[in-house]
Amino acid sequence: MEMRSNTAEQLDWPVVTTVPRPAPETELALEQPDLTATLAGPNGLDLVVELAHDLRSPLTSILFLAEALQQGQSGSVTPEQSRQLGLIYSAALCLCATASDVLELTRGGNRLLDRAPAPFSVAETFASVRSMIQPIAEEKSLALRLVHPVPERRVGHARALSRVLLNLATNAVKFTDTGYVELTARPIDSHRLEFSVRDTGAGIDPLLLHVPQQPVRAAASGRHQFSSSGLGLSICRKLVKAMGTELQVETRPNWGTRFYFEVDCPPATSAT
Repeated sequence: MEMRSNTAEQLDWPVVTTVPRPAPETELALEQPDLTATLAGPNGLDLVVELAHDLRSPLTSILFLAEALQQGQSGSVTPEQSRQLGLIYSAALCLCATASDVLELTRGGNRLLDRAPAPFSVAETFASVRSMIQPIAEEKSLALRLVHPVPERRVGHARALSRVLLNLATNAVKFTDTGYVELTARPIDSHRLEFSVRDTGAGIDPLLLHVPQQPVRAAASGRHQFSSSGLGLSICRKLVKAMGTELQVETRPNWGTRFYFEVDCPPATSAT
């Protein structure tokens, strides 16, 4: 039976087909190449893609099972168990998103823009992102704020926007210890919106603002933490650029960090 979580559907993650492995005796007979040499060779990218696929398939199953358990499909759960399942879900989501970011980079980072702009709800997009990061935010006692535009029904690339906002909001929650994380869509004019994700963390070292992947952010404790490989932010930049704009950032000590970008999102009622 094919298992696919609501999150996988929202982010348009394809179900990965597992290729049968050779028999053990065949594996033993094959000469195993050096991993470093393989990664550096002409087939290195194919190996990375295969590994990302192999990671994403079981992680999607973990998302499905955690979601089903939390919803009580196998029986009632206590509030503490629900909280723990939420953390498992969020951790698996972050790992699955990283695997998806690897695959997205191999495709040039604009696969989610293949479809034409379509009507969507900014409020529903924000609510979807909030539901995915809520367990981590609650664990850290962070408030999540959502500021919608009026009108909130718009025409645009909903999947690409969801992917960018989820990556930015996940990082914001990860690097904020107190205060809040805020998602905002502010009208610039009748057809254009400014999307932003702001946190009240310690901010980013100004010397690191021009690093292409910006993998390092400062924790509120003053220590530097590493944001994996910075793939999420790289994907955000590629998707935002594919939508015809640029990802901007502002950061100040004792204020936090705000990532923002402007994009065409005309009201759905005025779309032709």
